[in-house]
Amino acid sequence: MNEIPLTVKRSIELLGLFLLGTILVIGSDIIMPVIMAFFISLVLLPVFRFLKRNKFPEALAIVLPILMLVIFLAGIVWFFSAQVSNLVEDFPRIKNNVSIHLKSLSDWVSSISHYSAKEQLDFINKYTNEVVSFAGKKMSGVAVTLSSLFVFVGLLPIYIYLILFYKDILLRFIFMWFNESNHPKVKEAIYETETIIKSYLIGLLIQVTYMTILLGGILMVIGIKHALLIGVIFSFLNLIPYIGALIGNVIGVLLTLTSSTELWPIVTVLCVIAGVQFLDNNILMPRIVGSKVKINALFSILGVVIGGSIAGVSGMFLSMPIIAVLKVIFDRTEIFKQWGVLLGDERPAKNPMVFSTFRRKAAIETKPGVEGK
Repeated sequence: MNEIPLTVKRSIELLGLFLLGTILVIGSDIIMPVIMAFFISLVLLPVFRFLKRNKFPEALAIVLPILMLVIFLAGIVWFFSAQVSNLVEDFPRIKNNVSIHLKSLSDWVSSISHYSAKEQLDFINKYTNEVVSFAGKKMSGVAVTLSSLFVFVGLLPIYIYLILFYKDILLRFIFMWFNESNHPKVKEAIYETETIIKSYLIGLLIQVTYMTILLGGILMVIGIKHALLIGVIFSFLNLIPYIGALIGNVIGVLLTLTSSTELWPIVTVLCVIAGVQFLDNNILMPRIVGSKVKINALFSILGVVIGGSIAGVSGMFLSMPIIAVLKVIFDRTEIFKQWGVLLGDERPAKNPMVFSTFRRKAAIETKPGVEGK
C-alpha cells in the first residue's frame, strides 16, 4: 500500500467512504436495526457475563437481560401514554385557549398591517385545502413509517439474542481480518469500543431519567400544565445532539401555549429548560459520560444531519456512537489516522502552518485491554 501514489490512496479512501454511505442509504432498513441491536448488546453484555459466571444456562443468560429491557421499555411507553391521555382529556380547554391565542395574533397582525380580520380569515381558508391535501398525501408515508417501526422493534430482540449467542464467532471473524502482529491493537479497539458504547448509552439513559425528574418536577412545582409531558418529550428529544434540544424547546412552548392564555408560563418554561440544560451540559453529563466520546461539534452536527437523512430518527440517535466507534478504529489504523484527527476535538496546541511538529500523526499507545465488566 505504501508504493501506491498518495493521490490514489486518498481517492480509494474517499471512494470507500462513498460506498459505505451508499450501502447505508440503500440498506438502512436492514442495517439500522442490526447496529442498534449491536449497541444494545454491548450494554447488556455485563448482565450476560454475570449470569454466566453464576452458572445460568447460556440461553437463559441471554433471554433474561432482553426480558428486562422489554419490561423497561414497556414502562416508558406506558408512562408516556398516560401523559398523552391526560393531554387528550384536556382537549376542550386546549381548543378554547388556541382560539384565544389566534384572536390575539389576529389583532396584533391587524395593528401592524392593513390586513383586517376578515382578510386574514380568507387567506387562511384559501390555503387550508392545500394543507389538507398535502397532509393526506403524507398519511400513506406515515403508515409505511409506522409499519417499518414495528418491524424494527420486532427484529431487535432477535438480533440482540443472536449477537450475544454468536459473539465469539463474530470476534474470531474480526481477528482473522488482521495479521497476528496487529491483534493487540484490534483487541484494545474492541475493548475501548465496548467501554465507549456502554458509557455513552448508559449515560443517555441516566440523562433521560434525571432530566425528566428535574424539568418535569420543577415545572410541576411552578404550576405549569402538562409539566411531566414536557419533561419526557424534551428529555428524549435531547438525545439527538443539538437539533433535538431546539425541537424540544419548540414543543414545550406549544404545549404551554395550548394550556394557558397568559405569556408568563412560556417564559418560565424556556427559562427552566435553559437552566436544566446548562446544568446538564456543564456539570452532570460530563461527570456521567466523562471524556469517552471526544467528537467535535462540527462533525456531531453533520453526523446528526446525515444520519437523519439516511435513516430518520434512528439514524440521528445512532450517529454519535457510530462516529465514536469509527474514531476508535481510525486512531488505530495508520492509513486512516488523519480521519480520526478530523473527527476528534483534540485541538493542536500550536498552528500546524507554523510548527511542523503538529503536522505529524501522533502514535497511539496500545494496551492489552481488560474485559469489560
